[in-house]
Amino acid sequence: MPPQASGTPSATGTPAPATGTPSPSGTGEPAAVLPTASSRPRPPGPSVLPRVLRAALTGATKSAAIVALLLAWELAPRFGLVDRTFLPPFSEVAQAWWGLVANGQLADNARASLVRSFSGFGIAVAVSVPLGLLIGWYRPVADLLNPLLQVFLNTAALALLPVFVLLLGIGETSKISLVVYACAWPILFNTISAVRTVDPTLLRLARSMDLSAPRLFQKVILPASVPTIFTGIRLAGAVSIVVLVAAEMIGAKAGLGYLINASQYNFAIPQMYAGIVTISVIGVAFNQLLVAVEKRLSSWRVPATR
Repeated sequence: MPPQASGTPSATGTPAPATGTPSPSGTGEPAAVLPTASSRPRPPGPSVLPRVLRAALTGATKSAAIVALLLAWELAPRFGLVDRTFLPPFSEVAQAWWGLVANGQLADNARASLVRSFSGFGIAVAVSVPLGLLIGWYRPVADLLNPLLQVFLNTAALALLPVFVLLLGIGETSKISLVVYACAWPILFNTISAVRTVDPTLLRLARSMDLSAPRLFQKVILPASVPTIFTGIRLAGAVSIVVLVAAEMIGAKAGLGYLINASQYNFAIPQMYAGIVTISVIGVAFNQLLVAVEKRLSSWRVPATR
């Protein structure tokens, strides 16, 4: 008996499955066509609109409290809830801020404050981080210096301002030195804590690999300490601006603290609030910069899932 053609009924009465190949007999029957990669329907990609809406909703949520504060600041003086002589509406403060920008006073005073603040902050970071790593890593050094460090930690920086002025004068040196003193302690003690609180499991694993002390410090201690160290650095960044503004209010001829103090004496209240708002904006921007640097240096960390 000749073999049955593909796709024809078999002896049992059930049709044989089609092979999908051209018929060898050349009968002209169409061969089954398999779908190719180009003909398969592609799953729809994520739409851009939901992502834009999600980003807009996130931004609106984060800024809702600030918008509410500015709205209350604008409406409370206008409705007589507070005396607008001492708390003018935010729109008047914004006009005064723009006037200070236009005449160059805001830029000159902000530049003077930023140079002093960043100089003192940079010196504090350069000194406190290595010293904190040394104290945290070597217990004898910590036992020797800890009592002295506790004394200075509990002495307020602004309480020592007259001492800095008497020893260093009323120039730039005393102001920068005061910022260094105020910023050094948050960085120093957070660095010490970072070294001492490294996960013991990591240390045991590293020692089991026969790492030398310098390699252990470089590969384990230092990377694990970065988040806690940057907590102290961010605290010091806020302290550097606050302490400097207070110092500029006492003895300075330029700076945002000087601008605020001079505006108060001249009863230019909108200009005074404009200086305060500028300090707040600079502080927030500086903190965000430090957060970005921290994320860059600790990119190895696995983000926490909620």
